[in-house]
Amino acid sequence: MKYKTASDRWFDWTNAILLALLAASMLFPFLYIFAVSFTTLDEFLHSELLLWPKKWVADAYLYILGSPTFLRSMGMTVYLTVAGTLVNLFFTTTFAFSLSRRIYGTRILLFAVLFTLLFSAGMVPTYLIVQATGLIDSIWALILPVAIAPFNLIIVRQFFMNIPGELYEAAIVDGANDLVIFWKLILPLSKPVLAAFALFYAVGHWNTYFAGILYLNDPRMWPIQVILRQIVVQNDSKAFGSSDVMAMLENPPPPETVQMAAILLATLPILLVYPFLQKHFVKGVMVGSVKG
Repeated sequence: MKYKTASDRWFDWTNAILLALLAASMLFPFLYIFAVSFTTLDEFLHSELLLWPKKWVADAYLYILGSPTFLRSMGMTVYLTVAGTLVNLFFTTTFAFSLSRRIYGTRILLFAVLFTLLFSAGMVPTYLIVQATGLIDSIWALILPVAIAPFNLIIVRQFFMNIPGELYEAAIVDGANDLVIFWKLILPLSKPVLAAFALFYAVGHWNTYFAGILYLNDPRMWPIQVILRQIVVQNDSKAFGSSDVMAMLENPPPPETVQMAAILLATLPILLVYPFLQKHFVKGVMVGSVKG
């Protein structure tokens, strides 16, 4: 790479240093959590800043992975994430497609979407609706009230409107109806925006916390984030209820290592998914927003 002036070189080096510091500040908490989750109680108590344990132990992970509570809550979270994301994509894409067509009534529906974007009903009315529909203590109480995100809907609609109209006309000439156009023409051309918003919705469902406390009274249905709250905020490392596993361990892990191991295990799945969707992330969002 050729530099025109010395100031250009200094500008690039300054940017590189600032970005490196920013990346280090983001990676530091993960490194600390990773190190503490594998350390012993004695080393944890005698270390001011632990980033690399002298003795690696995995008792905290054995304790957590041996707990039926953890496995059940992870299963509930995976189910919530997969089902919730599919519901989100179905309602968002079908509604956005109908709003992208210039047919009677779309302006009224679009105004309704913009109204809900600016003014939400609030927690109490939403709770009363969920209660009246019989969704309390159901996993669908965490999915259906957030089936469509207005902001995401508008961007997906804009993406659909940017698809050349000649493709619609050619499909209609070939005898295709709206359902065929949507399924065989629009969706295949919309993979970047679908991947980007699938990631948005999936991360939102994976991090579901407050709705779980609000709508789920049965602890057996709590997602992993609610369990993490008990362990980290309330400092209750016995929330997993795996006393049998604890008794089998020669040196039971301290609550701090259990907290860190639980945080890492709860974060790991979504971190593993992100690289596969990252290549679509910027393209999908920017194409839908800038061209409008």
